[in-house]
Amino acid sequence: MTQLSRLLGVAMALGISYAPLHAQTPDPAPVRTAAMPVPFAVGERLEYDVKFGPMHVGNGSMEVLGNENVRNRPTWHIMFRVKGGTFFYHVDDRFESWIETTTLSSLRFKQDLDEGRRDRERTFEIFPDRPSYIEDDKPEKPSVSQPLDDGSFLYFIRTVPLEVGKTYEFDRYFRPDRNPVKITVLRKEHIKVPAGEFDAIVIRPSIKSKGIFSENGQAEVWLSDDDRHIMLQMKSKLSIGSLNLYLKSYRPPPSQAQ
Repeated sequence: MTQLSRLLGVAMALGISYAPLHAQTPDPAPVRTAAMPVPFAVGERLEYDVKFGPMHVGNGSMEVLGNENVRNRPTWHIMFRVKGGTFFYHVDDRFESWIETTTLSSLRFKQDLDEGRRDRERTFEIFPDRPSYIEDDKPEKPSVSQPLDDGSFLYFIRTVPLEVGKTYEFDRYFRPDRNPVKITVLRKEHIKVPAGEFDAIVIRPSIKSKGIFSENGQAEVWLSDDDRHIMLQMKSKLSIGSLNLYLKSYRPPPSQAQ
């Protein structure tokens, strides 16, 4: 069941570490004072069924909770959560990210993991200008100039134009030894999930780590083939079976609701 939390923690999930080729990390962006245009906003919420093979084992969610200031910088506060398990094991994991609205850089990342007998909390303060990060009260470590964490990477990918047949590569994961993150755009499909039927674009994330999104893995993520690029479905093949995630409801932000 530890694989369950890795699926959502990007993913996305998502213990994701990720990766996209053909789009190299740009030079540091100029200082911005206005929020970057993005396909999400405060109030957006996505809910998922999580299955291990045919068995329903839990529920997951992604949500933009609000706008908050971190060290006097405006951010989107987002949260991933997965909760569930079986009669002999439980999972209740929460991943929170604070993404600077003007640069899409991660400024803070929190993990609260409750898995069976394992209960762990940790907070990463991330400093793009230095660049460096601090985990709890540990010594400061080098980072990258436009950092992203596990949760914020999936929201960043929603802003990238995705073309079938291309691979995108980014050196933006806040832990430099996990870079580059690669996203290969595989194909387009029409799929049906509990939330309805959608046109989708299918990507394969790859990172320098073990687990679902390892470089030799076969995990695939379905994003809506529109301007929103919401995550519709995720499937992974493990040595002990398949772990899958399906969108069951989508609540758009109030600014987009009709």
